[in-house]
Amino acid sequence: MTTTLSPPPATGRPERGGFGRVLHAEWTKFRTVRGWVLGTVGALVVTCLVGLLATAQSNEGGLKASKLPVGPSGEAVNDAFYFLRQPLKGDGSITVSVSSLTGRVASTPTGNRPGLAPWAKAGIIVKDSLEPGSSYAAMMVTAAHGVRMQYDYTHDTAGLPGAVSAKAPRWLRLERSGDTVTGYQSTDGSTWSEAGTARLSGLSESPQVGLFVTSPSATVETGTGTGFNPAVATGTFGAPALSGGWSGNAWQDRQVGGGPGTSGSYSQSTKGEAIRSGTGYRITGAGDIAPVVGGPAAGGVRILSNFLVGAFAGLIMMVVVATSCMTVEYRRGLIGVTFAASPGRGRVLVCKALVVGCAAFLAGTLAAAVMLPLGAARSLANGFPVLTVPPSTELRAVVGTGLLLAAAGVFALALGAILRRSAVTITAVVVGMVLPYLLATASVLPPAASDWLLKVTPAAGFAIQQTVTHYDQVVTVYSPAHGYFPLAPWEGLAVLCAYAATAFAGALVLIRRRDA
Repeated sequence: MTTTLSPPPATGRPERGGFGRVLHAEWTKFRTVRGWVLGTVGALVVTCLVGLLATAQSNEGGLKASKLPVGPSGEAVNDAFYFLRQPLKGDGSITVSVSSLTGRVASTPTGNRPGLAPWAKAGIIVKDSLEPGSSYAAMMVTAAHGVRMQYDYTHDTAGLPGAVSAKAPRWLRLERSGDTVTGYQSTDGSTWSEAGTARLSGLSESPQVGLFVTSPSATVETGTGTGFNPAVATGTFGAPALSGGWSGNAWQDRQVGGGPGTSGSYSQSTKGEAIRSGTGYRITGAGDIAPVVGGPAAGGVRILSNFLVGAFAGLIMMVVVATSCMTVEYRRGLIGVTFAASPGRGRVLVCKALVVGCAAFLAGTLAAAVMLPLGAARSLANGFPVLTVPPSTELRAVVGTGLLLAAAGVFALALGAILRRSAVTITAVVVGMVLPYLLATASVLPPAASDWLLKVTPAAGFAIQQTVTHYDQVVTVYSPAHGYFPLAPWEGLAVLCAYAATAFAGALVLIRRRDA
């Protein structure tokens, strides 16, 4: 009887230099080098310290509001206007003509001149309540942007163009049906076109409906840039035509919001008013119904990205750490040992990038998560209102700060593999990324040059931290110095990632071709 013996099955011994083993080796190397660990912790700490220094100023004698009104989506808003209203019980509509919109702009501390802010508004509005920040839909004429339908602060739809006058009046109509409000417009009161529709979720059974007027500040060019002078507007309305479930009560007028003096109105002493004019009304008001966007038009108000200003300092520290992770091995002759232990050179570089990127991401994310609530609390305690934003925007700023440091770290690591010199690599990253950011945000360059730098250099990545939005219907100075970047948040980060990916690809090619 013959017995055939089969060889024992393979034990599945891990391949020498497998990805998991290389990754573990690089992580062990990183955490056992005290300087790299301390540098990563230092990046977190310095980001917070610089951010805290930016919130140290006190606003004694300034605006002491503990909180700005918050709109339905969670953004800080202006909600100040003069209102002639009565409750609408259930469904119904209001129709009115507007035959003029005039105003005055403060030109000296004691005088004023005729004029209008481009976004001065007069029209009709359905307001969930008189509480600032409550939901609304409005049809309006504006000083320079024609008829508009706006609702819930951030939504703006263009209607008929042209300025209103006695020879060219505009008729406006709002129809409420449940939670839906539809706006209509006309040039003659007979032929109507739909301007837009708004769905106001949870609109109360008896919202306040009527005529309103408001005006933000008017811009003025000064020797040092764009300034903002308080302004007031007056609208002339025909007799309102009502249908549906109106209460039949007399019209009542009042100032909604903080009153004149809030968010760009004419002055503390200017009183809004509604007076009879023939069969209609003349209404005067100031303020605005719009998102608060920061900038010089909202002096004394801080935005959340102000508290993340220390990220550039933390980024520099992470660049030093990431560069050292590569160049130290070349300088000390250890790179040959690393490649001998792990012959897959590309695999080594990928693992180093993963370790450095994760460490930088953790440092940046934790620093931002600490600084946003801490900076807001310190600012409020020092008398500075803080612009709230939707939770999704806040989360993006926190995670984005981590991604910013991670991408910069990988960029520096790849350049370190290419250049093999710490000082040269660190200088290249700082000059290419941090310097353009500082020049742009410090307003030392013309606006066009600042925008160009933040579009084409790795500094574009800082856009991921912006927490304010550019709205066409809100006039301010939209510049990096006030938290605005020329690219959208994720677009800016994509530019930085493109630089990092290009450098990384070049490093992969070179380390395979060059001697260790």
